[in-house]
Amino acid sequence: MDVARGLPRVGFVSLGCPKALVDSEGILSRLRAEGYDISDSFDGADLVIVNTCGFIEPAVEESLGAIEEALAENGNVIVTGCLGTKAHDLRQRFPRLLAVTGPHAPDDVMQAVHRVLPPAHDPFESLIPPGGIKLTPRHYAYIKIAEGCNHRCTFCIIPSLRGRLVSRPIADVLREAEALVSAGVKELLVVSQDTSAYGVDLRHRTDLAGTRALRNHIVDLTRHLGSLGIWVRLHYVYPYPHVDDLVRLMGEGRVLPYLDMPLQHASPRILKLMKRPANQLATIKRIQRWREECPELTLRSTFVVGFPGETEEEFQELLEFSHEVMLDRVGCFAYSPVAGAVANALPDAVPEPVREERRLRFMQAQEEISAARLSRRVGTEVEVLIDSVSATEATGRSAGESPEIDGVVRLTNPGALQMGDWARVRITDSDSHDLTACVI
Repeated sequence: MDVARGLPRVGFVSLGCPKALVDSEGILSRLRAEGYDISDSFDGADLVIVNTCGFIEPAVEESLGAIEEALAENGNVIVTGCLGTKAHDLRQRFPRLLAVTGPHAPDDVMQAVHRVLPPAHDPFESLIPPGGIKLTPRHYAYIKIAEGCNHRCTFCIIPSLRGRLVSRPIADVLREAEALVSAGVKELLVVSQDTSAYGVDLRHRTDLAGTRALRNHIVDLTRHLGSLGIWVRLHYVYPYPHVDDLVRLMGEGRVLPYLDMPLQHASPRILKLMKRPANQLATIKRIQRWREECPELTLRSTFVVGFPGETEEEFQELLEFSHEVMLDRVGCFAYSPVAGAVANALPDAVPEPVREERRLRFMQAQEEISAARLSRRVGTEVEVLIDSVSATEATGRSAGESPEIDGVVRLTNPGALQMGDWARVRITDSDSHDLTACVI
């Protein structure tokens, strides 16, 4: 520790998905609660924590690169996160690591920090902001409602990394949400591995939250989050039957009319190989019904192309499906043979150049669809939450845009707007990704 500075200082690198980001925020909150200073550089830190991702190969490479950089620039490194489940391999590759923990292990991380860098004072005397330390801007925050997943998708190793579904009690989630709102958060982004399954492991029991008896169920949780007077946005929603009730809440204006629903493919045979729901026609009909019930609904999804055994005809099925359902926002990945995934053993692997060519073709087709969907919004008036402001332009998001993964609304006349402000705007133009608007 730098005695002249007075506080033990920890550098932090957070990689991966929003669920990992929430883990990082929890660790940072505990560090600050115990009197640690947080450094924005390696050379100014007494040690560095790297929260890794281990889902797909590019993410693994990014995590390994971050560990190498932290060791080279600082030397005192603790690794946590999904890649930490391969502790033996990491220790062989990086024998200088101080400690390695798996995902969602704040206690293990803090114990490792305490061994190397004891806290400077009694944690009961320290102060942290309401809602804890956040890595997002002050006006929005992710809230993780469950850990792990009960699905066994053949392309995914998340259950082996993070275990089976473990839902947070509804009272804990609501307490955190209320603290975030008190801290100035205006948008909550609900995340987990399988948001629709929230409460299944708790058998949807009824718990006492303050004076309220509430069921541990995603519909009940969403309804109560929607009563906090802020934007609530749902991510990673599997198309279970009770999603109809969530769409009903959206149609009533309780929560944002936005569904992030990972569909992965459209070919029944490929979906079965993936161990995913395989009723394409039922999915189309439900989406049509949702849009009738909630015309403002924005639908986002992700797809995997080049899955082992995928034929050109089955890829065409996916293209036809995308033109049929006209999803608003879409992400697409070329299949990546993640170490440990069951799908790697399937026959007829698709060559990497073909996988990438199909991904490009799919995204080109989706660009046209996205452009058509966004053009329908030109001339409408919407509420926008401002994310950034410059001298000549402000960017924000409406109900149809989630941060980082979707497009933005660009305001040509920002006036005196500041980050975190609300603005009523009229959409004046669009492309395949973003909207242009003017403040009314």
